[in-house]
Amino acid sequence: MRQFCRFNLLLWAIFSCLSACTATSQVPAPFHETPSQIVPVGGNAWLLNSTDKNEKITNDGLVQWNQLSTICRTYVRVSQAGKLKLSATLKGGASESEVQFTVLGKPFQVKIVPTTTQEYAIGEWEISQAGYVAIDAQGMRRSGNNFGDLQQFTLSGSALGGGTIFVKNNTDNYFYWGRRGPSVHLRYTLPANQNIEWFYSELTVPEKEDVIGSYYMANGFGEGYFGMQVNSPTERRVLFSVWSPFSTDNPNAIPDDQKIVMLKKGADVYTGEFGNEGSGGQSYLKYPWKAGNTYRFLLQGKPTTDNYTSYTAYFFAPEENQWRLIASFKRPKTNTYLKSLYSFLENFTPDTGNQSRMALYGNQWVWTSQNQWIELTEAKFTGDATARKNYRKDYAGGLSKGAFFLKNCGFFNDFVPLDGTFQRNAAKSPPAINFSSLP
Repeated sequence: MRQFCRFNLLLWAIFSCLSACTATSQVPAPFHETPSQIVPVGGNAWLLNSTDKNEKITNDGLVQWNQLSTICRTYVRVSQAGKLKLSATLKGGASESEVQFTVLGKPFQVKIVPTTTQEYAIGEWEISQAGYVAIDAQGMRRSGNNFGDLQQFTLSGSALGGGTIFVKNNTDNYFYWGRRGPSVHLRYTLPANQNIEWFYSELTVPEKEDVIGSYYMANGFGEGYFGMQVNSPTERRVLFSVWSPFSTDNPNAIPDDQKIVMLKKGADVYTGEFGNEGSGGQSYLKYPWKAGNTYRFLLQGKPTTDNYTSYTAYFFAPEENQWRLIASFKRPKTNTYLKSLYSFLENFTPDTGNQSRMALYGNQWVWTSQNQWIELTEAKFTGDATARKNYRKDYAGGLSKGAFFLKNCGFFNDFVPLDGTFQRNAAKSPPAINFSSLP
């Protein structure tokens, strides 16, 4: 009788061990410590190795998940070493499936109950240092059309004690903005009591830093911006835009007397209107600029007598060795020289917000109405609301190779605090530009 009992106990122990490796039941109430935090997949995850366009990250999480090769990677930044407990909430598909979760190389497989929404205990990890932690989910087996919908993760443990960084919710559409990633800026210190008519700068995107969705903005000013983009695997642009003084995201709502007026444009340059992030006049040249090469940007801003200010943008590519006119616009109800000069780096494609990119911004000069070049050698490093809300912490700025640099996205850990001021060494060699010969 005792041998029979021992045999039953042994079978029970083996069954318990197997159950711990492949969970099927809901998370037991004591699994998570207090407090716990919910990480929505919709604002914090990306798909790797997916070739099915139906698989996608939506505001509700990962849906139409059907490929064995697809990895859904979710990022959370912890602020200290310690224990991390993890569970996942999924809605099962029509039939049973099995999903594997991996953190720091340690996998854990979960059987997903069909048709029901359920929270599953995944496991516990020791985090050795502060920084980003990637949570990978990959389908292992399914008998139906998909593995189910992955909605959110729940975290607890001492690694969360100092706070965590992730997109908390979709208020104000932050699942979209959070997946785009933080934008970062260089705000240049300008000479006092000077009317600035021209702004010159140079921009270099290092090799392998030219990620799709990147806008490397070189010459920004109070009423617009001028720089270059990576728009697709086969298309790149030099973009120049001027905001209307009428505040709207819909260009069709701008009254006629507050519309941006095009004065001239260069060869092969498209001009039109833009919206969604303010509205106004837009121009761009499709140009195959190359990572590793240095490009030159020149912007003029000058008031006219009819309460307009004209803005004109020129682009110099080393491949052509000449200045090209992008466009010239008139902005109504505006009487100013150039002011609030800055540069920025942003990602405008949410699906590439998990990829790091950077650029070097150097040799900034301004030409004043007193016919004098003045070099700009100081810049303040700032970030957008995504950075300031502590939804993303993968941003940096400072000095590199004699220039200022900006870096964002990719979930790197060595972030640089916002609002610091950096000073580059003066080049003391102003640009040689014959303004009268410009096109």
